[in-house]
Amino acid sequence: MRHKKIGRKLNRNSSHRKSMFKNMIVSLIRYEIIKTTLYKAKELRRKFEPLLNLAKNNNLYNRRLLISKIGNNKIVDKLFFSLAIRFKDCRGGYLRILKCGYRKGDCSPMAFVEIINKGFI
Repeated sequence: MRHKKIGRKLNRNSSHRKSMFKNMIVSLIRYEIIKTTLYKAKELRRKFEPLLNLAKNNNLYNRRLLISKIGNNKIVDKLFFSLAIRFKDCRGGYLRILKCGYRKGDCSPMAFVEIINKGFI
């Protein structure tokens, strides 16, 4: 039974899942829009939004936490100095997931994940 087990496994082991979402978060912060499968997009939202909430409070502890989770100093700087300022007054809902059809090979549902441009919803 899977009682109180949160998150999708996505047919990957835990280390692959961790590195995949780490790379997706870096790409999302760098380009602000990525295309992925719908299920990965929904899991990415669960991983990204707490990181942005940490970045709203700019102190050394939160910076070190984000560097340990993301692993790229330039990306963490962009998160603190551009995205956190943009969403300073916003309490959540930083990502928009737009469905964009099905992948040609295996017909899995695809989606665009983008960071909302406005500081309010």
